Amino acid sequence: MARQTSPSDPPTAASPGIDVRRLRYFLAVAEELHFGRAAERLHIAQPALSRQIANLEAGIGALLFDRTRSTIGLTAAGEALLPRARDIIVRVADAARVAKRASEGTIGVIQVGFVGSATFSILPGVFNRYRAAHPDVELVLHAMNTAELRVALIERSIDVAFARPGIQDPEIVSEVVQREPLVVALPEVDDLAQQDHVALADLALRPFVLYPRQPRPSFADHVLGLCRREGFVPTIVQETLEIQTALSLVSVGAGVAIVPESASEAQLTGVAYRPFLGDVPQTQLSLAYRRDNRSPVVSGFCALARDRRAR
Repeated sequence: MARQTSPSDPPTAASPGIDVRRLRYFLAVAEELHFGRAAERLHIAQPALSRQIANLEAGIGALLFDRTRSTIGLTAAGEALLPRARDIIVRVADAARVAKRASEGTIGVIQVGFVGSATFSILPGVFNRYRAAHPDVELVLHAMNTAELRVALIERSIDVAFARPGIQDPEIVSEVVQREPLVVALPEVDDLAQQDHVALADLALRPFVLYPRQPRPSFADHVLGLCRREGFVPTIVQETLEIQTALSLVSVGAGVAIVPESASEAQLTGVAYRPFLGDVPQTQLSLAYRRDNRSPVVSGFCALARDRRAR
C-alpha cells in the first residue's frame, strides 16, 4: 500500500512542490476558502486540486489550510504565504509582459549616432515620431562624424547611425534614406550672393570652409572630389568639426561652404544660400547598422527611419 504524503515529506522529482501553477491554485483556495468552488474557478477536478495543494504543502514543509473545522481556513503559514504568493503572481505576469514587449521592440534602449548636418533634414521628424510611437524606448543620441560613426558601430557603442554619405564596411549595412542637392553657403556681401544660381567652377578663387576636419574619409572628401572634377583645388582657409561652425564662419566672411540644401533652414544672419547651375551635385544621408544586429528595437527604429511618412 502506498504511503501517504505528509507536509514534512520532501517533494519528489514528479512532484516538485512550489511552482507558479501551484501558487495560483493556493490563491484560488485561499480566496474562496472552499475546495469545490476553487476547483470550479480553476476548471479542474476537486481531487486534482487537493493533490496539488498537498504537494505544495509538502514542498514548503508546512500545512497551509486548517481542515479540522467544518469550513477551511488559513493556517499561520498560509496567512504568511498569501500576500507573497500574490506578489509572485503579479511579478511573473509583469515579467512575461516585459519579455513580450522586448521581443516586439516596444521597450529598451537604442544608441543612435548621427552627423550634425542630419539635424537639418530628416532626423527631427524621425526622432519625434519614434518617441511618440515608442515612449518606453529610450533614445540616446550621439553627434559624430562619419568616420567616428563607423568605429562606434564596429565597437557596438552605438546601434544605429545616420551618416553622410555612407559607411563602407563588410560588418555594416548602409542604406540611403535621403538624397538632396548641395548648395553653396556664401557671405551675403559676396558678389556671387547677388546671383540666383552659382556655377561650382565660379568658386575656384573663393576661400573654402571645410568640414569635418578629421578623421577622414568624410563629407569633406566628397566636396574636394567635386571641386577636382571641375578642374580646381579649393583654397582651404578653415576646417571645422561640424556644419554649424562652418556656417558661422561663413556668416563672418571667412569663406564659402558647400552644404546640403536642408542646411539652408539655418537662417544665420550674414549667410546666403544659392543653388548650383547645371548638373547639380548631390549628397545622400544613409542609415547604417551592424549586419549581425538582431535587436527588435533596432529593427523597429530602422523601419520607421526608412518610412518617408516619418519625415
